[in-house]
Amino acid sequence: MTRKSKTHMFDDPKNVKRVITALYAVCALSLLADFVVDRHAYHPAENLFGFYCFYGFGACVALVLIAKEMRKAVMRDEDYYDD
Repeated sequence: MTRKSKTHMFDDPKNVKRVITALYAVCALSLLADFVVDRHAYHPAENLFGFYCFYGFGACVALVLIAKEMRKAVMRDEDYYDD
C-alpha cells in the first residue's frame, strides 16, 4: 500500500517567489504611504520619513537576536525527558 504524496502550494518555487514579491510590494506600498498619511506624532523622531517601517524592521531584528540568546538559557539536553 503506497501513500500518495501530497503536494503543497509552497513546493513550487514559482509560488514562493510570488509570495516574496508580494511581501516586497506591500513593504514598498507602506513606505510610499508615508507621503500621504497624516500622522499625529508624539515624538519628533516619528516625523522622519519611513520611521515606522524602519522601527518595525529594527524591532523584528532585535526580537530574533534576543531569542537566539534566550535559547542558550532555556535549552535542555536531548535526553532531558529520558532520565
